[in-house]
Amino acid sequence: MDGKHQVLQEYFGYDTFRPGQGELIDALLSGRDAFGVMPTGGGKSLCYQVPALLLPGMTVVVSPLISLMRDQVLALKKAGVGAAYLNSSLTQPQMDQVCRRLLAGEYRLLYVAPERLLADRFLSVVRQLDVAMVAVDEAQCVSQWGQDFRPGYLKIEEFLCTLPKRPVVSAFTATATAEVRDDIIDLLKLQDPVVTTT
Repeated sequence: MDGKHQVLQEYFGYDTFRPGQGELIDALLSGRDAFGVMPTGGGKSLCYQVPALLLPGMTVVVSPLISLMRDQVLALKKAGVGAAYLNSSLTQPQMDQVCRRLLAGEYRLLYVAPERLLADRFLSVVRQLDVAMVAVDEAQCVSQWGQDFRPGYLKIEEFLCTLPKRPVVSAFTATATAEVRDDIIDLLKLQDPVVTTT
């Protein structure tokens, strides 16, 4: 059994991948950027969670929704994966604790609101870490053509440029017109990405 199937079974309790998942995971594990357009409930999160557990270093997941971050981190912790989130629902002491644990190497995945990416404290911590991958969830939020536009998403590319070395970048969305898809690839500066639509 290869590494990705082992992780799928051991941490997530599935035997097989859904269409498109394996292809995107293989791309990320080989160091290529990836872009997945998959319906809600189509298993987008596994496409970055599985590589996050196999790549050396840690994964930063950019997510716009506090409730989504909380749910995913809870599920990961329940599965025995070191994960945390940084967003406005935390107090300053709680954020400091997450940062200390990050630096101690306790987390494989860190979920972050886009508005926090360029905060001085966050940058000073994350620059000391080996960031293997940045996964952009709800990637349609980067496009001004989309209805979910979040200005904070335009900072993602700037954030990538502040890191000591560029990590592999993945982006995922459930709905995107051709215009929005082009926008996502362009604004996130995805490099020759493997693109999968299911």
